[in-house]
Amino acid sequence: MTDKGCVKIADFGLARTYGMPPKPMTPKVVTLWYRAPELLLGMMTQTTSIDMWAAGCILAELLAHKPLLPGTSEIHQIDLIVQLLGTPNENIWPGFSKLPLATQYTLRKQPYNNLKHRFPWLSEAGLRLLNFLFMYDPKKR
Repeated sequence: MTDKGCVKIADFGLARTYGMPPKPMTPKVVTLWYRAPELLLGMMTQTTSIDMWAAGCILAELLAHKPLLPGTSEIHQIDLIVQLLGTPNENIWPGFSKLPLATQYTLRKQPYNNLKHRFPWLSEAGLRLLNFLFMYDPKKR
């Protein structure tokens, strides 16, 4: 972060060439703590939405002064996401049930989003931004 409040983020350690149309890729393109749920659930095509998810994780980490989703394994990472954002379903994420690994995990039943509880001091605009960055449906992110 610069002295003027400008945040610059760069980590090209797992970078891949991106183009249109998207080509199938391995889902292991982001450090686990910043990995979008579609990657954790086996989606093979990726868009810039995975970078937006990671930026949301970094923003939340800066706000909380600690990692937001410090998973120790992929299933633990999914569980932390569900605890924070609620259980994904077809209503909020069309196509969720068709993801390659969606049926391999039994997700906890978490009916609501906990971002407001995790960041009670954050403004409505700040919460809207985090909710946008953490949308389950990558087409809306």
